Amino acid sequence: MTELLFNKRLQVLVKNRDTDERRSVIRISIELQASSNPVHRKDLVVRLTDDSDFYFLYNLVISEEDFQSLKVQQGLLIDFTSFPQKFIDLLEQCISEQDKENPRFLLHLTSASSAFDRSPSDLNIVETNAFKHLTHLSLKLLPGSDTDIKKYLATCLSTVKEEKQQLEQKLRKTEEDLTRQLNYAQQTLSEKSRELDKLRSEWTSQTTSLSSRHMQDLTAEREKALEIQARLQQQNEQLRQELESSHHRSTQQLQTKASELETANRELIDKKYKSDSTVRDLKAKLASLEEECQRSKQQVLSLRRENSTLDTECHEKERLVNQLQTRVAVFEQEIKDKEQLVLRNLRQNRQQVTILSTVPKRKLKSYIAACSRSRCADVKRKSKREDAVQLNHSRCFHLMVCLIETFSRHFLPSCSSVITWLNKQLNENQLSRKQETLGMFETPAAGLRTGSVPHNMVIHLCH
Repeated sequence: MTELLFNKRLQVLVKNRDTDERRSVIRISIELQASSNPVHRKDLVVRLTDDSDFYFLYNLVISEEDFQSLKVQQGLLIDFTSFPQKFIDLLEQCISEQDKENPRFLLHLTSASSAFDRSPSDLNIVETNAFKHLTHLSLKLLPGSDTDIKKYLATCLSTVKEEKQQLEQKLRKTEEDLTRQLNYAQQTLSEKSRELDKLRSEWTSQTTSLSSRHMQDLTAEREKALEIQARLQQQNEQLRQELESSHHRSTQQLQTKASELETANRELIDKKYKSDSTVRDLKAKLASLEEECQRSKQQVLSLRRENSTLDTECHEKERLVNQLQTRVAVFEQEIKDKEQLVLRNLRQNRQQVTILSTVPKRKLKSYIAACSRSRCADVKRKSKREDAVQLNHSRCFHLMVCLIETFSRHFLPSCSSVITWLNKQLNENQLSRKQETLGMFETPAAGLRTGSVPHNMVIHLCH
């Protein structure tokens, strides 16, 4: 029993001793032969043939025993049952790589003799990588003998005969099918021809009737078209007259409107020129106003800096005024204390009026004058101190008023009431200060008019 496992043509790199390498197409057949007489065994038959050379024949029969020695020699890792499929897989790899420019798997057929005649040849499956040529499998094939070649040729002849018989059977079957199809086509053609003749006669009669009907319809449509044309011409003439009259009216209206528009256009041109001159003037004014605005912004910045400086000075002056007011309060308290002292002196002086009556009038006048001068000197010194305090106070108020007037003149035009109020407060403050000063002068004079003198001066005159 023979089972064909592989039968394809492959590109093989052929080389012998005297020729260079060349590529050739060789058919490789792999068969698995099983026999049970006298014992059950399987043989793998590898055959190399050339379809263009019937005398090219190489055979290799590998039994299970031969495979064991091959396995040991080449270091194979598979058993006999899987060897055929692995061998076929390597051949398929060669087929897939054979059309590439640099194939990775190649078949090499080498012979040690000068020609492939009767010497054994080696079939190698080689993988090419960047490092080396790696031989996966190497099989030594023997050339076929005359008997083998005759058997091979007889097998090829029988195969060709079988193919010829199959082709003849297929040809006869095809001829019968074509004859049957031709007869059916001829029969169908005759039927279609009869149908065509029938349709042609029907078409001729229908064409004649349609032509006569068409002529009648065409005559009727021509008459209708003439009537419509006459009516449309009449309507067109009437419409043309109406359009001409309407156009004439529209032309007159448009001419009137055009004259009005020309007048309005002239007026608008005059207005445009005036507007242009106004725009130029306004642009000039705008430029001057922008310059003035820029200057005003600079003045505002400078005034803000001055305002910050004045705020600092004002705070300093307020601090000074507070100090001076404190000193004024102290002076007022001292004045009140001295007034109380004067009152006590007056009460003591009333008890000593009798002593003064014995003093001569001339000495009394000189004493009064001396007391008056002493009192006046004291009052002047105090007045000077009070004037200095009042002057500093007035300067602070004047500085505040000037600052507020400057601020209000540039930024707060509506603050005149605040300035008036501050001026009023300043005047009232000055008036109160003057009245207090006059009171200080009047107090010692009244004491002199009553004839009161200090207690120590009275004791001095008595001595």
